[in-house]
Amino acid sequence: MSTATFTPTAVQPSSAQSNAASRPLAAVTGAELQAPLIQGGHVRYANLDYGASAPALTVVSAYLNEVLPYYASVHRGAGYASQISTSVYENSRNIVREFVGGRSDDSVIFTRNTTDSLNLLAGCLPVRDGEHIGEVLYLDIEHHANLLPWQGVPHRSIVAADTLAETIANVRVALEQGGVSLLAVTGASNVTGEILPIAALATLAHEFGARIVVDAAQLAPHRRIDIAASDVDYLVFSGHKLYAPFGAGVLVGRPDWLDAGTPHLAGGGAVREARLDSVSWATGPARHEGGSPNVLGAATLARATQVLASLDQDVWHAHEAAIRSHLVEGLNRIDGVTVHQIFSDTDTENDTIGVVNFSVQGFDAGLVAAYLAAEHGIGLRDGRFCAHPLLKRLGLPSGSLRASFGVGSRLEDAVRLLAGIEELKRTGLGWDYVVDAGRWVPANDHRSYPEWAPNTPGTAGAAPCTID
Repeated sequence: MSTATFTPTAVQPSSAQSNAASRPLAAVTGAELQAPLIQGGHVRYANLDYGASAPALTVVSAYLNEVLPYYASVHRGAGYASQISTSVYENSRNIVREFVGGRSDDSVIFTRNTTDSLNLLAGCLPVRDGEHIGEVLYLDIEHHANLLPWQGVPHRSIVAADTLAETIANVRVALEQGGVSLLAVTGASNVTGEILPIAALATLAHEFGARIVVDAAQLAPHRRIDIAASDVDYLVFSGHKLYAPFGAGVLVGRPDWLDAGTPHLAGGGAVREARLDSVSWATGPARHEGGSPNVLGAATLARATQVLASLDQDVWHAHEAAIRSHLVEGLNRIDGVTVHQIFSDTDTENDTIGVVNFSVQGFDAGLVAAYLAAEHGIGLRDGRFCAHPLLKRLGLPSGSLRASFGVGSRLEDAVRLLAGIEELKRTGLGWDYVVDAGRWVPANDHRSYPEWAPNTPGTAGAAPCTID
């Protein structure tokens, strides 16, 4: 197997950046994966798509294999393996509650993902005489997971201002008008990585009698959260973004709405007593976890939170900031490349996570992503990031590019990305590309893939996010 090399970017990392991020902060599965290049040879895959799905921590993968022999039915099994599985599953709630600084009486409900958690909460909004009490208020910068579930209930949206300060002031004005039962906000933008002040927003919501839910799908993998200290009512996040990609999400929060809400899944385990034409529903997490739960997903999510909780926060943040700052500095020096952000007053040194959004003038974002993958072995995201209103607002209706990274990343990944963009601007594409099933792919792709993989990975079933 031949190994390709890459040309270093002209903008070299500083010694401080190199010291902070020359090595991964934690080991992840697949860190040394070799990616085939379209021009021949292989190179270490530079995974800059953590924001979509992060690789599993090796500790988490090992834990999965440790627990797997004990996998069995939970809650209703008398056997040895069932008792172990039940214990592991229920203890995972305590671990997750501790990770987010939950209150002792907060419910911890396991779901499929963040989207599932928010849809669950949408079914638990307070109702009187068959009518919802109040509206849900949200910003136009939200991921679809924190936008679409609210469209089925009384709701109101706010267009974010050019500054974060103005935006918070607009939230206050909307709350002052009354009638809001829930403020739904992202903890960190999945598009630009900008962090919102959730504690301040929680205080604001409570001042006007509303509760707050925070979509922490992007925030939780990058920052410690304390919902009790921040007075956040509900928090949601996903395992697949938190280094536990085994199909679990979680909703943590105050139990009263959840115990009175519509059960999320009608089925076994969610009831006290079932009759032929009526039912008495359970309270607590069981009310919303009908059917056999994802025991291994919950267990690995909990294990991942333990690993992140053990990290030195200063070292953690310095590692991420070094990669981000070098990448942003380098992109800003390349002619025709624009780095995007929502708010002009964002403190980019302290109030951003490992996400950088950018575009390359004269090139479709999907084509740039295909070029970087095929010719440089770099994986990053292109498109509209399930945040269509925000992309339109940023003047990017056809999409942009997003590089995202985390504890398994290294500074070299950013260096390689910059070198790839510089080469594109300097010499253009090195291969022909065509559109297949809505995605740019190399023409006449002759690369070999694992024998168990499809011959043309990544094109079948492409998301139809092209209609304006």
